Amino acid sequence: MKYLLLGALVLSSSAAVKAQEGASAAEQVKEILKNKPADADKQIKAIYKKNKKNMEAVVGIARAFYEANDTANAHVYAQYAADKNYPAAYLLLGDIQAKGDHEGAGGAASTMYRQAIYFAKQAGGTIDETPYYRYASINRGVNLPDAISMLDQLGEDAPELAANGRVNLLKGRVYDLANRVEDAAKAYAQVPLNALEERDFLSAARANYLLGEYNKSQEIVDYGLKSYPRKFTYNQLGMFNHTQLKNYDKALEYADRMLNQSDSVKMNPEIYGVYAKALNGAKKHQEAIDVYKKTLELEFDSQDKKAGVIKDLADAYKGIDDYENAVTYYDLFLKTVSHASLTDYADLGRLYVQYADKLEGDAKIEKLTKADQIYSDLAEKNADAKEYSLFWRARVNQMMDPEAKDGKAQPFYEELFNAIMEKAEKDKADMARVKEAGQYLMVYYLKIKDDTQRSIEFAEKLLTVDPANETATQIVSMKK
Repeated sequence: MKYLLLGALVLSSSAAVKAQEGASAAEQVKEILKNKPADADKQIKAIYKKNKKNMEAVVGIARAFYEANDTANAHVYAQYAADKNYPAAYLLLGDIQAKGDHEGAGGAASTMYRQAIYFAKQAGGTIDETPYYRYASINRGVNLPDAISMLDQLGEDAPELAANGRVNLLKGRVYDLANRVEDAAKAYAQVPLNALEERDFLSAARANYLLGEYNKSQEIVDYGLKSYPRKFTYNQLGMFNHTQLKNYDKALEYADRMLNQSDSVKMNPEIYGVYAKALNGAKKHQEAIDVYKKTLELEFDSQDKKAGVIKDLADAYKGIDDYENAVTYYDLFLKTVSHASLTDYADLGRLYVQYADKLEGDAKIEKLTKADQIYSDLAEKNADAKEYSLFWRARVNQMMDPEAKDGKAQPFYEELFNAIMEKAEKDKADMARVKEAGQYLMVYYLKIKDDTQRSIEFAEKLLTVDPANETATQIVSMKK
């Protein structure tokens, strides 16, 4: 037994020496390639000759050429080791093929990675995850199931890597590279947080953010920040998460870390926009306005993203009751966005109503008239918005004629009331609108038009959908 142990010790010692010699050879070649002496080729050949029986050293020499972007010589030396079926040589040959842009480069690289896996298993010993992951990475775009299958194979060949979450971590990376957000999040969810590496914290947190899982995303961000407190992208995502969660004060804490306590601050319109949104949410409207205006000076990669910032700027002005600027910028938003929705147009109408509420006299009537026209146009744009249009036109005209002396709201409420009453089924919005319309019409005909019979007719109809309405009950009781 002691001789067996002694033999194992000798083998282990020999492997360590070869590894040390291999590293030394690679470093020597790197230095030569860096300094570029006149006899560089001669010096490198001498190093190879001295180490040609040490495959680790030969591959180290080849990789030195690869890292110096000399793939031709890298291939030559890697092939020397590949001829001896050395797994790391095939790994490098795969990297060389993957770096090329010629037709079939991906397939050739995949073949080399498979060879690296095959000869490593033949040699025995610890499984290297690298060729499995490289194969999966290069095939993610052409055959994602095959790419993931290779990582499943890694889990079978190295069960400890499946057990500790490493296989799922690599799957998360591949799914992330393939823009399969939900799959990436699921894979990363099976990895202990303390097993994530620097790149993974961002990928896992971002995947959860994109899925709307803001609390989960933030949990990952905060764990990553324990090790990388000055990481700009982590602090940025912390601001994004808390802004979405409407934790605006907390969002601004991460914004401060992002801007003042991070390395390599790299702002763009989207980041500025979220920062301004957090300021706006925290009622720091003037600061938000300043940031929004600064953002609009930047280049956007999408006209709609710029439109979104303009819309938020309008909202910030509304926050300080500057409705003149609010409607100006909201109107600019509608002109900038590629496809304004009916809701977008309706929001402009509501903005004019809010503006009017701050005014008196002719100025008030002017803004309400604009709101009325917007709601009128809304019905013209889409017949499905007819009832919504009638409802808001009725309200706007009631604001212009609060005592109902001129009956401005009557035609809109009456048309709305009749349209809803004709429906076999009425939803919550219908019920709220028909009650409001019926209430107005009963009182209008009774007190303004002195038409008791007409008032009773509306009261009776209203009681069929709102039997607890006391006003309607009282009016019906007047019936002779």
